[in-house]
Amino acid sequence: MSRVSILSRLSATALVAAGLVATGALTSASQAQIPREDQQCFTPTDHGSSAARGGFGPDHREISADEQRAIETRTKNVLAAQGESLTSAATAFAGADVPVYVHVMRSKTGAGDVTDAQIAQQIAVLNATFGGQESASAAVTGFTFTLAGVDRFNNDQWHADRKSTQYRAATRQGGANALNIWLVDFSYLGIATFPWDYARNASIDGIRVQYTSLPGGSATNYNLGETATHEAGHWFGLYHTFQGGCTSTNDEVSDTAAQSSASSGCPEGRDSCSLPGTDPIHNYMDYSYDSCYTEFSAGQSARMAQMWTAYRG
Repeated sequence: MSRVSILSRLSATALVAAGLVATGALTSASQAQIPREDQQCFTPTDHGSSAARGGFGPDHREISADEQRAIETRTKNVLAAQGESLTSAATAFAGADVPVYVHVMRSKTGAGDVTDAQIAQQIAVLNATFGGQESASAAVTGFTFTLAGVDRFNNDQWHADRKSTQYRAATRQGGANALNIWLVDFSYLGIATFPWDYARNASIDGIRVQYTSLPGGSATNYNLGETATHEAGHWFGLYHTFQGGCTSTNDEVSDTAAQSSASSGCPEGRDSCSLPGTDPIHNYMDYSYDSCYTEFSAGQSARMAQMWTAYRG
């Protein structure tokens, strides 16, 4: 079933009846300053072939090849200390329900607001995409999402994603297992933090999402709610499918074909790498249009289980 069909069948009334309701505003005013751990990316208006969903680099902090290797070693060690291996963590994982806190950062005049129905539809998209409902070949990851709270703020700087470490520290809710989504109006579609950074930067953990990318928003080609899916993929520990370029290591997932660069649009048959397989343009971790996205792979599902066990479980 297509995501458009899924959304059309999930009325706001039904979603609210299912428990996807907004809660009251938070009032914390922490002024804590935390080192920035991510980088901006993803403009919804620039679709150059080399930059795909942006032109400003990755939608997360830079991960060098050396650090990538160190993260893999660290993860194995963390799991070993828990009595797990990469294989056991993946095979024994039975799924987890992720509480989601949505923070709507409006301007002083209320610009940038989204409806409760849009938020409910966004949660529905996350459940559909992580539930393997958009393709027969899509992995069922075992993760489900429940809306735990919604708050709204009227602050021009926060609305424009200024003082982001401050506003995230002031508003973040829940522990390592809680997905916080800040809806802002910036030049990008999304920005995410990684699970292995939670221990040292817990107060900024989560994803920032262009509010117009929610279902029914105005971000052309990116308004079906898939930006949140893509960024949540990073939050669970996935790299882009083109991480590391045309190499055997690539994104650390064996069943996503190596890809030398990001895709743009939905270029069927694209093959940017001499290694086996065509580019996984339908994978949520490429830079394709929302309408082109249909799946996480089984290998990505296993990696998310490993990272969850190591850093978020």
